[in-house]
Amino acid sequence: MGNGKQDIKNKVKESGVRFIHMQFTDLAGQLKNVAITIDQLDKALDGEIMFDGSSIEGFVRIEESDMYLRPDLDTFTIFPWQPREGGIARLMCDVYTPDGEPFEGCPRSQLRRMIELAGKYDYSLNCGPEAEFFMFHTDESGAPTLETHDKGGYFDLAPTDLGENARRDMVVTLEDMGFEIEASHHEVAPGQHEIDFKYSDALTTADNLATFRFVVRTIAQRHGLYATFMPKPIAHINGSGMHTHLSLFKNGKNIFHDPDAENEMSQEMIYFIGGLIKHARGYTAVTNPLVNSYKRLVPGYEAPVYIAWSYRNRSPLVRVPARRGIGTRVELRSPDPSCNPYLAFAVMLRAGLDGIENKISPPEPVNLNIYTMTEEEKKAHNIDRLPGTLNDAIKELDNSPLIQEALGSHIYNRFREGRAKEWDDYRIQVHEWEIDNYLSRF
Repeated sequence: MGNGKQDIKNKVKESGVRFIHMQFTDLAGQLKNVAITIDQLDKALDGEIMFDGSSIEGFVRIEESDMYLRPDLDTFTIFPWQPREGGIARLMCDVYTPDGEPFEGCPRSQLRRMIELAGKYDYSLNCGPEAEFFMFHTDESGAPTLETHDKGGYFDLAPTDLGENARRDMVVTLEDMGFEIEASHHEVAPGQHEIDFKYSDALTTADNLATFRFVVRTIAQRHGLYATFMPKPIAHINGSGMHTHLSLFKNGKNIFHDPDAENEMSQEMIYFIGGLIKHARGYTAVTNPLVNSYKRLVPGYEAPVYIAWSYRNRSPLVRVPARRGIGTRVELRSPDPSCNPYLAFAVMLRAGLDGIENKISPPEPVNLNIYTMTEEEKKAHNIDRLPGTLNDAIKELDNSPLIQEALGSHIYNRFREGRAKEWDDYRIQVHEWEIDNYLSRF
């Protein structure tokens, strides 16, 4: 049972909340909010809170800047780290125009459009992301350093893992906010962590992921640490990925599972994989949106750079975990946690739906370790690779009408513009590596 307006007003009164954060994301996936006092709560619940859309990256021009926030009442939650009196709660919002229409540049609304498209087939997408992050020490001014808080490794415990207390507090805080936490552990690299929460429908999971990143940063700061979801903050060690588990449900049943099929994988599941494989290069700019994303997507650091699928090993782009029944799912391993979750889930869903709609069969599964294959062996198996730079990914997005459709023309154009500007800014810089390698030689 979801929240009603009166339910929220009762909770606000009972809990001593004084401020409400009306939250949404820009095109880059950065969480934004308009803070209001409880005196404006009725106005907020009626979708009458207005803000200047021209101040948000990728939204609108100055002459068409008035935007309204329409809250999703089911997303009401109280920040548990705030004091009981004078506390803060939040509502996730969709952005609307003054005409009362969903704003075409709102990432959350665009994901809704793709969910509605799937709904025409009675499909519902469930997503389960595994977002890795690093925690670093800060300097005297509070700015992040690249000094990790530990020398720990995969699944290490205290005293090696000095971030264990911070990670435990993150888990407790998330649980207090309604998350069901399934796992929490140290990752492969020093200072690297992962906290996994239970899968849900695509919209709820996108909201949860935006909230998760916010909570992780907040709690790390309270422990004197800095948490970052930057894909590759340190060269020569593993970067942070966001392996995403996907399954389609219809009438409450996981349609990816067919007990009578080979490997118990339904034909819809096979076609869904075919769509993910076919459109992989096209959606990579969305799932891996930073210049830095492509420092992670290189061979040698367990990153899934090769466009293939398997149900036996973790080296390809798409993996089918062993569990069957209601847990039958596809794992897309390329996304990283810097992405906008609403746009990332939108393009994943559209690519998979295209596979089903057009009966796109994937290539044969590759059950060998692709990392150890020669170039000739990869060519013999028709294994392509993901774009090598953000610029390459932008070009692939430009050549993918389906992924542009998944974004909508407004978001595609503004998103592309922002990514191209980032690439140009990066391209004209002279980096320390160039100074070290060229200055004294030429």
